[in-house]
Amino acid sequence: MVVCYPSTPKKKALAVGFFISAAALFAYGVHLSYVNVAPQQARTKARNEFVRERLKQKYGK
Repeated sequence: MVVCYPSTPKKKALAVGFFISAAALFAYGVHLSYVNVAPQQARTKARNEFVRERLKQKYGK
């Protein structure tokens, strides 16, 4: 178990390893989020256009 202040080289290496692993997972999550932004925005825009057209057909505005 890693304590707040690593007192041995082994504990310090474990703490650094956990930190690097967490940073890598975070970076991967940011990457996935960034990659999926454009398709999500396109779906939202298409859905909004569809709803507007349906309302125009229904109410004639």
